[in-house]
Amino acid sequence: MDRNLQRLVDALTLERLEENLFRGVVTDTHVKRVYGGKVLGEAINAAQSTVEKDRTIHSVHCYFLREADSNKPVIYEVDRSRDGGSFSARRVVAIQYGRPIFTMDSSFHKEESGLEYQVAMPDAPPPDEVERLSFKDIDLTKAPPNVQRFVNISAPFEIRPIENYTAQLPVGTEPIRRVWIRAVEPLPDDFELHREVLAYFSDYGLLSTLLIPHGIRINDRRLRMASLNHAMWFHRQFRIDEWLLYVCEGLSYAHSRGLTRGRFFRRDGTLVVSVAQEALVRLVEDDG
Repeated sequence: MDRNLQRLVDALTLERLEENLFRGVVTDTHVKRVYGGKVLGEAINAAQSTVEKDRTIHSVHCYFLREADSNKPVIYEVDRSRDGGSFSARRVVAIQYGRPIFTMDSSFHKEESGLEYQVAMPDAPPPDEVERLSFKDIDLTKAPPNVQRFVNISAPFEIRPIENYTAQLPVGTEPIRRVWIRAVEPLPDDFELHREVLAYFSDYGLLSTLLIPHGIRINDRRLRMASLNHAMWFHRQFRIDEWLLYVCEGLSYAHSRGLTRGRFFRRDGTLVVSVAQEALVRLVEDDG
């Protein structure tokens, strides 16, 4: 397996300490704060590990409570809230230094057949007509730590953004970004892993759509952003090693809080996952 992809798979692997207690691994120490997608992916892994195999996750609702220290492993405690005839509910608390840093409520469901409907996939050029995101011109040995981490988060994926990730767009531009993504190499037929990896990626670039209407770039030195909460709904099966279109849209920005939503579509137009995230977004005086 590709070295970067294997590193991601290893990063989402948990050590089981007790029946409902798990420990994550320390990775990505370029900056002090842990990437939120890693905590989310690990929490889903912990919750799924306590549920019968015939029940798969269909929704998560998370709150980021405190900054997670990337130099220390995160402990995940799972509360087996309910096991019913068709659904199971789990609550996960992520802990560092004896305090909760993150909570997640999740629900699992046995597969059932029923009515079908979905919104249409937005128009988008196919991935083979979109240029791949590349960092080959960046000297990582001289790059700031936050840039190094951005590159490392991207490394396990082939990313083809339809709208430029880093360009400063005119003020008033519609806050929508579309990007084709897939893992750089095939992954095993472990669909729990595919969901965890997609959850990891779902935190990537979503909040930056809030900046588009203001003509602000993500590397603006005045900018301070932090995820407050994150929700996901898993509608249908997918593979993260096959092309998915991630459509991100900024919905509201007021009182220093911004709300975004995202949708993942298979290449055939099937909606597989929906995402929503709220964040703290502040502009502060340039401290030089």
